[in-house]
Amino acid sequence: MTFLRDLSTLTGRLLLRNFRMPAFLIISIVQPIIWLLLFGQLFAGVTKLAGFGTDNYMEFLAPGLAIMSALFGSAYSGMALLMDHDRAILDRLLVTPASRGAVIGAYVAQSGLTVIVQASVILVVGLLLGAHIGGGVAGFLVVLVAGSLLGAGFGALSNALALHVMRHDAIIAIMNFIILPLTFLSSMMMAPSGMPDWIRLAAGFNPVNWAVELARAAFFGTAPGALLVPAAALALFTLVCVLIAVRSFQRFMAKA
Repeated sequence: MTFLRDLSTLTGRLLLRNFRMPAFLIISIVQPIIWLLLFGQLFAGVTKLAGFGTDNYMEFLAPGLAIMSALFGSAYSGMALLMDHDRAILDRLLVTPASRGAVIGAYVAQSGLTVIVQASVILVVGLLLGAHIGGGVAGFLVVLVAGSLLGAGFGALSNALALHVMRHDAIIAIMNFIILPLTFLSSMMMAPSGMPDWIRLAAGFNPVNWAVELARAAFFGTAPGALLVPAAALALFTLVCVLIAVRSFQRFMAKA
C-alpha cells in the first residue's frame, strides 16, 4: 500500500506538470490527427485491395494511428527524468521516504497514462471522420489498453536510456533511430497482405505491430480469442522493458 501511495503521488506530480505545459501533449495529439486527415484521404481507395478487412480506410487507419500516438508520445518520456536530474529534483526525491521503485515507476506510469488521453482523441476524431467501431465500447477500451502497454514499454526504455546517456540530444537521436523503422515495419498503415515478404516477416517480431494488431482486432470486433496472442506478447514486452528500467535505476543509484 505504501508503494501504491507513493506511486500515485509521484505520477500525479508528473501528470500535473504535463498539464501545466501542454505544448508537448498537444503537439503529440495534433500530429497523428494531421496524419489521420492526410493519409485517410490519400489512401482512401487502397482498401480495394484484399486484406484490409473493411472498405473504409479510416476504420483501418484510426486504431493504427492511436498506437502511433502512444509510441511517439512515450518515446521521449526519458526527457522528464533527465530534466528532474538536471534540476536536482531527482536527488531530492531520493532522500525522501518514498519507495525507490515508485520513483522510477512514476515515470513509466506517466507514459502509460498520458497515451490514453492521446489515443482517445485520435479515436474520437476517427469516429467523426466516418470510422465505425465494430467492437463497441469494449473495443475502444482495448485500443486504449494496447496503447497504454506500448507507451509504458517504450516509456520504460526511454527512461532507462536517459539514465545511461544523460543527454537530451542523445535520447532524441537514439529513440528516433528506433521508433521510425518500427513504425514502418508494422501494419499501422498497410495491411500485411500488401507488404513485401521481408517486412511482413519483420513485423511478426515487432512490438509496435503487436499493439497495432491487438488494437485493430478489438476495433473491428474480432473474436476475443484472436486477441490473446498479441496481448500476451505485448504484455511480456512491457514487463521486460520495465525490468530494464528498474535495473538501470538501481545501477544509477549505486553510482550516485
